[in-house]
Amino acid sequence: MVNPLADRTPDPARRASGARSAPTQRQEYQEFILQRIEEYKEALTREDLLAIGDEAVRELERGDQYLLTEVLLLEHVDRIIQRRLRLPSFPRWKQKHRALRDAQREPTHWGLESDGALARYAPRLEAGDIAVVVGAGALPAALFLAAHDVEVLLLDQDLSGVESAEQRAVGEQLARRFQALVVRFGSWMPDVCPMFVALDPAALAGTTARDRAALIHDLQQRTLPGGVHLVLSTPSPSEVIALTPEALRRLYGDWRLERRKRAGGLVAIKPERPGAST
Repeated sequence: MVNPLADRTPDPARRASGARSAPTQRQEYQEFILQRIEEYKEALTREDLLAIGDEAVRELERGDQYLLTEVLLLEHVDRIIQRRLRLPSFPRWKQKHRALRDAQREPTHWGLESDGALARYAPRLEAGDIAVVVGAGALPAALFLAAHDVEVLLLDQDLSGVESAEQRAVGEQLARRFQALVVRFGSWMPDVCPMFVALDPAALAGTTARDRAALIHDLQQRTLPGGVHLVLSTPSPSEVIALTPEALRRLYGDWRLERRKRAGGLVAIKPERPGAST
């Protein structure tokens, strides 16, 4: 079988879809520092923040800084907060970050199958590829993809699920590659062209058959040639049996289906060109 995600050459269509190159570690470090500083500021009262500002003015004056601009003052306030939080230097952060990212790229870190389809395909995606994950219940899959420098867009109809997902991504230092949106399935889809789609059938419980078909059809149309859809295997009660991977298989009539030795989901690969044989 030809590997649809291996040895791909740069494609203008992918660049047009919004894919970006992987950030440098220095950029990730700066974002980590700014994120921690902003979180600290949000927890302060106005009086506490003004007190830090006064401290910054005194320190700058002691340093013979006669021209106090607003930008200079704000930068020094950030330095004071960084000092208070004892945030790590770049070399120390780099060492810990590398160990964290290595762990996050292991499926077992997220409770995922080590030999599952997600574990096989995620390393084949290129930095900056776009992945759409449907359902906040598939957050471990979304963060696993983000750890591989994939641009991940998580969609769910529940606001609380989306907010929890965003908070988890921040805590895992993966927010740069992760975005979550509340959408109504079957009615609207962000303008993205994914290379990979992971769908949690449980997220479609309560939707009509028409909305489910419209959502999947929209994702199929937007997926780049050679892209992969993974319908995750989740325990489904009898009333939502129509949401199992086997039941959704009929919606992928012209896609090539990967035959697996054991149950665990549905993998469908989009033809490289219209009308290609499946």
